[in-house]
Amino acid sequence: MTRTVGEAGGRLRAVGASVLAIALAACGGGGEKAQGKAGPGAPGGPPAEVGFVVVQPTDVALEATLPGRTVAFQSSEVRPQVSGVVQRRFFEEGQIVRRGQPLYQIDPSLYRAAVNQAQANVAAAQATAEAARVRADRFRPLAEIEAVSRQDYTDAAATARQSAAAVAQNRAVLETARVNLRFATVPAPISGRIGRSLFTVGALVTTSQADPLATIQQLDPIFVDIQQSSSALLSLRRSLAGGGVVPARAQVRLKLEDGSDYGYAGTVEFSEVVVEQSTGTVTLRARFPNPQGLLLPGMFVQARFAQAINTRAFLVPQPAISRDPKGAATLYVVGPNNRAIQRQVTAERTEGQYWVVTKGLDPGDRVITQGLLPSMRPGATVRPVPADTPQRVQAPSPEQMERMKAQGAGKSR
Repeated sequence: MTRTVGEAGGRLRAVGASVLAIALAACGGGGEKAQGKAGPGAPGGPPAEVGFVVVQPTDVALEATLPGRTVAFQSSEVRPQVSGVVQRRFFEEGQIVRRGQPLYQIDPSLYRAAVNQAQANVAAAQATAEAARVRADRFRPLAEIEAVSRQDYTDAAATARQSAAAVAQNRAVLETARVNLRFATVPAPISGRIGRSLFTVGALVTTSQADPLATIQQLDPIFVDIQQSSSALLSLRRSLAGGGVVPARAQVRLKLEDGSDYGYAGTVEFSEVVVEQSTGTVTLRARFPNPQGLLLPGMFVQARFAQAINTRAFLVPQPAISRDPKGAATLYVVGPNNRAIQRQVTAERTEGQYWVVTKGLDPGDRVITQGLLPSMRPGATVRPVPADTPQRVQAPSPEQMERMKAQGAGKSR
């Protein structure tokens, strides 16, 4: 029984070896390699069939994905401009308020009394000024006929002018008193959503207090402050100055904290001219519509936008590019006499299924994207065909089949 099992195992191993040899022959001439012949692409072997694409320069947007934080379009602290006790509050916390809408009522008693006093002072000053004017007018003809001294007339005229100035001063005091009385009703400085009230009815408020009564923020539209490193901005400006890259005013897209995309696009409004010393970044501010109020101040987001357009970039399929031990990007192009020429290129980012190559290629280059064998060496002869051309797989010849059977039988022994 043991002998029978051994013979069966030997036959199975022979069949397995034959099947493996047939598969190798079908994939590219494994039978020839077994006889000492070189395979396609190897020195002394037939040229390897490779697929290529012809590259041409195209416009590629230089996109950046940067972190950002939402900021209110307008923000205003509601502060008292007169001191007093809060009598009423006219709004509900969290609601939308309009500019000029009354928010708080401060006790106006003292300020109304100040207005009344100022009005009385104005009336008294007007009466004094009228008397002084009439006296000066009477002294004028008398001084001309020297019935009174000219000095008396001069004094009377000066007194009249002083009385008129006193009227103007008292009117200014009256206007100040009226302004203070108006400030007893605290209005909304801007339109927006008001937050919680930090002071309740009955609280004493002053003009010098540290805390505001409340805060109003306008959230539609809303700003997003985007942080970009100063080195990346410097590289972009050099690219713009060097030619081949033109500025772009593209739309900005947002990705929210939960990973979802924000439904509205924004535009970059301006860039700061100062680098933040602690972070080495420059702030870019973008403006977004926010009709549903989904964006709230202080939220972290990811902003994606195109800062410029490279008009001389090449889009190369990703399988064509490999990296050497130093991390440099290399690829093969079909050179003269159908020889594979290795090129070092600059490919720093991807665009979908393509590498964006900015240096190392010329218009019309035939870049090898298919059939890149590990055995391929620079200068090797290749048989180029357009990419995605169907590959021919030939079945092994009868002689190859016989040799593979013989090899399998020898291994089974």
